[in-house]
Amino acid sequence: MKNTQDFYAGLLFALVGSAFAWGALGYQVGSSGRMGPGFVPLLLGVLLALLGGAVMLGAALFQADRVNAIGRWAWKPMVAIIAANLLFGVALGGLPSLKLPALGLMGGIYLLTFVACLAGERFKLKEAALLATALAALSYLAFVLLLKLQFPVWPVFLAGN
Repeated sequence: MKNTQDFYAGLLFALVGSAFAWGALGYQVGSSGRMGPGFVPLLLGVLLALLGGAVMLGAALFQADRVNAIGRWAWKPMVAIIAANLLFGVALGGLPSLKLPALGLMGGIYLLTFVACLAGERFKLKEAALLATALAALSYLAFVLLLKLQFPVWPVFLAGN
């Protein structure tokens, strides 16, 4: 097989889609007329798995113009992106068992953005700060003002509680 990149990408899509579909079965699925909380995750998981299967099939049946071998793992971006998401979750809710206070949505977005920007080949503090500010403003507008979601927005030490 000359197109191993597409084959493994399709395999990854199929595995992730299958995992989401399987996880969605733990919720009430309902029907298309009365959708339950598991309906959309199940549907999207199945669609992603089918897309992955189609990509794998295409990679196995059709020859590529050139050999697309799998390259080395990009460890730095992978670690930075995973760490950024984990830190966002910790920042949003804090870690009471370690006595880490919640930084809220704003602190979490700034932390997420700065750590995720380390995944690139170059890091510019000014660009990261501008991006974090734009993301924080848009997130505040979307989640707090428009959707009226209830979660900590500001760090607990600034909230005055």
